[in-house]
Amino acid sequence: MENLLFVILPVLISAIFSSYLTYYFTIKSKRDESILKFKEEKYSNLLILMQGFIGNTVSGEIKKKFFEEQYRSWLYSSDEVVKTVNEMLKLLISMQDIEKVTKEKEKIGIETIGKIVLAMRTDMLGKTRLKPIDFKYSNVD
Repeated sequence: MENLLFVILPVLISAIFSSYLTYYFTIKSKRDESILKFKEEKYSNLLILMQGFIGNTVSGEIKKKFFEEQYRSWLYSSDEVVKTVNEMLKLLISMQDIEKVTKEKEKIGIETIGKIVLAMRTDMLGKTRLKPIDFKYSNVD
């Protein structure tokens, strides 16, 4: 009887432990997946609304929607995304006071948006080899 107990007890403990680990990692994986999907949706909304600041698509209504989404993003965005969006807004505010050539404004805006996209990709994917200059908005008439 004791020999049987020494055989069954370790097997039972091992089965319980492995079941718990499987459950834990499954729940963690599903949670991480849902967070990633949520961020992807919200970040894509922010990117689309950034069109309100660039080129031919400049629009007060789109800017208003962008700020509404940006305020919500404070709850879920990484620190780096918040900082790069704030950097873009600071740059746009400073450019209102200075008369500059439109193309120069667009170049600065596109580079800043590239930094934002890069921060979003890093937040979602963990790493990326792309640089801010690799992201470009195209004007559509």
